[in-house]
Amino acid sequence: MATSRKDFGGSESYLSQIFYKYLPYWPLFVLFTVLSLGAAWYYLQHQTPLYKSAASVMINDQEKGKSESKTLSDLDPVEERNHLENEIEVLKSKALMTKVVKNLGLYAPVYEEGRFISKLAYQTSPVKVEIRNVDSLMGSDKLQFTYNAATDEVVMNNTRHKLGAWFTTPYGVMRFEKNPYFTEPAKGQLYFTITRPEQVAANLNYGLGVVPSTKGSAILSVSMEDENPMRAANIVNELLSTYNENIVLKKNQLAASTLDFVEGRLSNVKHDLDSIERKIERIKAAGAVDISAQGSMYLSNVNANDQKLTEVNTQLSILNSVEGYVLSKRGQGGIVPSALGVSDPILSNLLNKMYDLELQYERLRQTTGENNPQLTSITDQINKIKPNILENIQNQRRDLQAKRNSLYANNSTYNGMLAQVPQKEKELLTITREQANKSTIYNFLSQKKEEASLSTQSLASDSEVIDKAVPLYSAIAPNPRRIYLLSVLAAIGLCVSLIVGNETFSRKVLYRQDIEGATTFPVIGEIGYSNTKDLLISDIKNPKETFIANQFRKLRTSLTFLGIGTKRKRIIVTSSIPGEGKSFIVANLGLSLAIAGKKTIVLELDLLKPTLAKKLYVSSENGATEYLRGEMNLQEAIKPTSVNENLFILPAGSTPENPSELLMTDKVPQMLAQLEQDFDFIIIDTAPVGPLSDAYVLSSYCDATLYVVRHKYTPKMFVNRIDDENRINELKNTAIVFNAVKNRGFGKFSYGYGYGYGYSYGYGYGQPASSKPGVSKEKKALS
Repeated sequence: MATSRKDFGGSESYLSQIFYKYLPYWPLFVLFTVLSLGAAWYYLQHQTPLYKSAASVMINDQEKGKSESKTLSDLDPVEERNHLENEIEVLKSKALMTKVVKNLGLYAPVYEEGRFISKLAYQTSPVKVEIRNVDSLMGSDKLQFTYNAATDEVVMNNTRHKLGAWFTTPYGVMRFEKNPYFTEPAKGQLYFTITRPEQVAANLNYGLGVVPSTKGSAILSVSMEDENPMRAANIVNELLSTYNENIVLKKNQLAASTLDFVEGRLSNVKHDLDSIERKIERIKAAGAVDISAQGSMYLSNVNANDQKLTEVNTQLSILNSVEGYVLSKRGQGGIVPSALGVSDPILSNLLNKMYDLELQYERLRQTTGENNPQLTSITDQINKIKPNILENIQNQRRDLQAKRNSLYANNSTYNGMLAQVPQKEKELLTITREQANKSTIYNFLSQKKEEASLSTQSLASDSEVIDKAVPLYSAIAPNPRRIYLLSVLAAIGLCVSLIVGNETFSRKVLYRQDIEGATTFPVIGEIGYSNTKDLLISDIKNPKETFIANQFRKLRTSLTFLGIGTKRKRIIVTSSIPGEGKSFIVANLGLSLAIAGKKTIVLELDLLKPTLAKKLYVSSENGATEYLRGEMNLQEAIKPTSVNENLFILPAGSTPENPSELLMTDKVPQMLAQLEQDFDFIIIDTAPVGPLSDAYVLSSYCDATLYVVRHKYTPKMFVNRIDDENRINELKNTAIVFNAVKNRGFGKFSYGYGYGYGYSYGYGYGQPASSKPGVSKEKKALS
């Protein structure tokens, strides 16, 4: 049983096949690799390294730790996630980054000119640039300058400027200051450019990353990728500082507006109290009035009742204010109704949630458009909370109204008591009662004012920086190892693509498998390509025989596969088109048989374009044409060769007008029968089957047909049509000879095409075709 290649090597055999398939092209791989590495080096020289710095910040949830009812917790199960996503959007906002650019002076970066590219001189420039009116900046080109450390002066446009001194330029009022991050002097020329802060912020946002540190965590990782590691760290830290300042500023504004509201109400109540006190003084000035025991009891009871009634009315007023606040299109960003005395914890929590959402909405609206998905999400959450607030307000209002009606009924009883009191005492009691009501309201508002003042002093940010950003001096991009590796892989991939593409899309026959896949005829021999002028193989007795000689010896042996022997001697050699090497095969196969001691004759029956006699250095006059015309006998037409004593030739003779018709005469089979008696082998060189039909005529008189296919020359379409053509015009006992098989690749590692595996059959036996030693005298005579 035959053993396949994989039986011995498995995957190792497959890898070796790939290795030997592309090894012949090693110079091409080396050239492309060197060029690719050079391109990678050039690319790296023109790339600016990027550094990354990161900080960790925890976003606090104001509602965490507070007890909430199940109804509240079910309002929005994704509220915490949305809250974190909102803060991420705020941190990544262009408005926030623009403030960072202004605070750090990044609108006028200083650069150092290099050999290939300019690099940021954030730590190599001794000075930095500050501009007074940042909001009115106009862009500029390169503005070169030099610094004189001895005089602390900067020279720009042939003008000297002292450090810290403002001066006017076409780009604005600016000055130079000491660079606090200066570490080592720059080696190249320094220059700076001016860019609008908004544009700088937009560019920096590309390198900003804000992501949760872990899934479900309230800790955010804020990172920055920049040309300079120190600047990257400074940007992150300034971003978090500005973010916290904005939060505190918003809270201060809210607390201040609440305090203003309370103080306004206090002023009105105080004015009312002053007016009441003046009335009491006038009454007492008109005549002293002593309050009786009945009046004192009335005043005591009615004050207690009025205090309760005031509290109820105050709470109803607050509920009305809250209801109006909730029903309005949006809160005005001012007063928080819950801060003015809402006693119900559920309503207070609901109001605080709504306020937090509205605060997030206002902050996010300043940095995004109205149709932003985050804004839509916050609006939906607010709309979900409002119905719960309104329902709670209605329930509390009913309870308070019932309580107020009860208190009003008590007042009727107390008013009956008042009717029994004398008139002046009654007037004094009424005013005193009004004074007590106003005092109660005044005390209530004073308490709220104090609470608002304390909250203003204790405001803090909702975020806490856990780890500040520090500069990391290890570049994250570009990665030289990765770039060089990718360049090598790209070079290899390009070479493989070129090789595979060239061979896959070639219209010529390249591999033996191209032939075997297109026709049922067997391939009985492969003949290598030689770039020498030698047309014949060397003597088989020569110990330095050529590689091609060994291949013809194998072809000679393979003739037994076609039944060629002592009884079947006639062989015809043809091809698809001219130039495929028929005459070369005929001459060398005939010589191989002659060297083996077989008396062999070659017939040059390609009557239109004969070349065989010329290659064998035999005169082509008076040959087959003359014999077929009856102008001479066969023995006179046959000529010996100087190549070998056993090799003879019947040259074509003169060119006939009708070669095909001449070959169809009865003289041809008579000639072959006569030659069969005198020679051991008869080899016929005939015209290609593509343009002429001579081969089909002669094949019927022969025992076997050798069909020559030339490597990188014969079009695949002709090979694909061999079987179809043979069904119409049969070539007898046909086998294929793969001729002029060239090596794949370059140099000493080149191999033949063969089956396409990269192996050259016969390699290792004898000398390669290009070797010179041991050329026989027969070859010398023909070269």
